[in-house]
Amino acid sequence: MLEIPESKTIATQAQEVLIGKMITRVVNATSPHKFAWFNGDPLKYGDLLVGRQIESANGHGMFVDLHLNADTHITIGDGTNLRYYIPLEKQPAKHQLLLEFDDKSFLVFTIAMYGAIYAYKGAFDNEYYTGSLNSTSPLSEKFDEVFFENLFRSAKKDLSAKALLATEQRIPGLGNGTLQDILFNSGINPRRKMSTISDLEKGDLFHNLKFNLRSMTDKGGRDTEKDLFGNFGGYKTILSKNTYKNPCPNCGNAIVKEAYMGGSVYYCPICQKL
Repeated sequence: MLEIPESKTIATQAQEVLIGKMITRVVNATSPHKFAWFNGDPLKYGDLLVGRQIESANGHGMFVDLHLNADTHITIGDGTNLRYYIPLEKQPAKHQLLLEFDDKSFLVFTIAMYGAIYAYKGAFDNEYYTGSLNSTSPLSEKFDEVFFENLFRSAKKDLSAKALLATEQRIPGLGNGTLQDILFNSGINPRRKMSTISDLEKGDLFHNLKFNLRSMTDKGGRDTEKDLFGNFGGYKTILSKNTYKNPCPNCGNAIVKEAYMGGSVYYCPICQKL
């Protein structure tokens, strides 16, 4: 899923390979998806996009933006996979959108569980998108200890660690996936109430949040997610779907996997006591 490390990585790669390419053909969904969300009628995307040239790319929160000339834009949201293919590669049989460029390379949009593919002119009126675009990223120096403390103070004291950090878009792009290693390295259980966290623990949590997200981003995303070229990220997750059957790397205890607040959480009951 698209979280901060992946949106930044994909946007950086898009800057390197897509800038200057002109869209010559738009192929609509060959595999219609019940939970694919579009801006307006996707059958009209061709009228909007053909002849447009990609000028820049930007990643923020759980979104990646492709900015085209004539104030035209393409935005993908969490759940949408973006894959670039070099000229004359075989086009996949199933997709939710395909853009062919003037050099015969092409960009494929696919959705597994759910996802968004928006094409539009001008500003995009979506509260989650604008909230992400105008938020302070944890990768920024502006996201400092004072900012983090204010985040704590503005939240209800009975919120759990997961609820505070990964819901309600308090920190856009920090989701259930990136949360796992941040909490593990901080020794905090996902269910633990924030009112029980000491100032010292809060300091550790702030440090790990900043450090882990930066590490994940610098290494091209997590090893559970793919980049623009279909490669898994270089950051080796500690707790994820890839590793939860392994013993805890700290104490050797079995890792717990359970459903909590709309997704699976992983934790060591010894190192992350509730």
